Amino acid sequence: MADTLLTEIESRGKSREIRALVGLWPFLARYRGLMAGALAALVATAVVALTLPLAVRRVVDGFEAGELELLNQYFTAFLAIAALLALGTGIRYYLVTRLGERVVADIRRALFARVIGMSPAFYERIMTGEVLSRLTTDTTLIQSIVGSSVSVALRNVLLLVGGLALLALTSPKLTGLVLLLVPAVIVPIIVLGRRLRRLSRENQDWIAASSGNASEALGAVQTVQAFTHERPSTEAFNTVTERSFETAMQRVVTRALMTMIVIFLVFAGIVGVLWVGALDVRAGAMTVGELVQFVIYAVIVAGSVGALSEIWGELQRAAGATERLVELLEATDTVRDPATPAALPRPVKGAVEFRDVRFHYPSRPQQSALDGISLRVKPGETVALVGPSGAGKTTIIQLLMRFYDPQSGAVTLDGTDLRKLARSDFRAAMALVPQDPVIFATTARENIRFGRPEATDAEIEEAARAAAAHDFITALPQGYETQLGERGVMLSGGQKQRVAIARAILRDAPVLLLDEATSALDAASERAVQAAVERLAEGRTTLVVAHRLATVRKADRIVVFDQGRIVAEGTHEALVAQGGLYARLARLQFTDGEIAQARSA
Repeated sequence: MADTLLTEIESRGKSREIRALVGLWPFLARYRGLMAGALAALVATAVVALTLPLAVRRVVDGFEAGELELLNQYFTAFLAIAALLALGTGIRYYLVTRLGERVVADIRRALFARVIGMSPAFYERIMTGEVLSRLTTDTTLIQSIVGSSVSVALRNVLLLVGGLALLALTSPKLTGLVLLLVPAVIVPIIVLGRRLRRLSRENQDWIAASSGNASEALGAVQTVQAFTHERPSTEAFNTVTERSFETAMQRVVTRALMTMIVIFLVFAGIVGVLWVGALDVRAGAMTVGELVQFVIYAVIVAGSVGALSEIWGELQRAAGATERLVELLEATDTVRDPATPAALPRPVKGAVEFRDVRFHYPSRPQQSALDGISLRVKPGETVALVGPSGAGKTTIIQLLMRFYDPQSGAVTLDGTDLRKLARSDFRAAMALVPQDPVIFATTARENIRFGRPEATDAEIEEAARAAAAHDFITALPQGYETQLGERGVMLSGGQKQRVAIARAILRDAPVLLLDEATSALDAASERAVQAAVERLAEGRTTLVVAHRLATVRKADRIVVFDQGRIVAEGTHEALVAQGGLYARLARLQFTDGEIAQARSA
């Protein structure tokens, strides 16, 4: 598994541009007022900072001239400048931090809203752990950039430009010497910056892969432990994590090297300029105050360049993170709502039809899951779908919920093709009990209420009674208010299934879909739930997927699937009498006496 991740990540594109940060603009544009306020505070503090060397020059030259009264004024001005600098910095910090927090919250909301609506086909291509990594790690990087680094970068750009201008005013000769150093500083930033950008993106990919690997293993921790697979799982995780560490170290070394080179060149230049300036002071070409002023501006300029070289590395990482987030926000889905959805006629009758449907799963394009299926289910009819594993029964449910679209043919509800409807519209008319019941990490009551959020407590408890779940729920430590834990860890398999059935009962939808809904129940619970399901199915269109034929004997019609095709249909008795696949399945599950009784009926 680790080798697969290695190949996948290393095959991804490495060329990433800083302009990817433009992808943040739609989220920033909503807060132009915050940005304008932060920019105003930023400009004000930069201007105030650039006035400090002028004051220092006055003080130094004032000391030489012995002008004590002017010195008092200059020191008073120092205090006023410090107060303005503190106020402006505080305002800037508040505004940019608020902006960063707000933008990241908006990105996370938009990202979650996007991925929660993606079809299962999307999650065949990307691991949920990687999606979570983008929601957390990548957005944290964006928060750091928007809420800090961009502001610091702009401030240093202003200090750099303003400092250079004031350097030129102070001493054109020394400024010319400083500018000779600029190419020497810029070249390593450009050359090493490219490598830093590539490593930043690669590092984020490895972090996401590590998160996905851990999420998958922890999500199946019982299976991992049952098959004593802890060591291989740990080794696979360690391999991916170690590659993440190695890439991070390459990034850190590159950034450290770039910072060292830039800082050395900058301050070496300052020393050289200071030496030349000292000679000019000795020759009387400039005053001590002017030299001090020039040195302070040179330090400001040098500090700005050094800070920008560091921030450039942060921007490179943020560009990679932004690209990954935008990639997710703009990901195409094979299942989409039409631009102008048709209206599903109300009330929904529940007539379901498959018209010559052919379908294969995106991950298995060569293997046909459904091959020319035509099936009509009348309103209120209970139809059971049976057959060996992999015959296509659950695929019928998947297409009816429009988790996937068929490659050809059509699936309709009350005569309207599902592809012409909004998914939320027709799914509201369906209640699903999946093969693997999903229990959320909340209370038993809220797990059932998931079927119909506006339901009252009394309706919830009534649904639980109908699903034979009320007794075991009331026996829990806090009854209906008991927290069921992640994935319902407090419940047995059968109890989870009954909670899922109660959820479907509460939904009270005209179309009921049961995918092996009683497979995890004991005999007594199965009889109770079966009776509840039969009552619930009255007047509703019901599709029941089942391997245990005892649960479908009372269905209005049984449809037999094999290798993606319908091979027979009819009542239990008629199918047993016909022989064939259904009769063989019945022979495996029922006694000879039951088979004979069915044939003579």
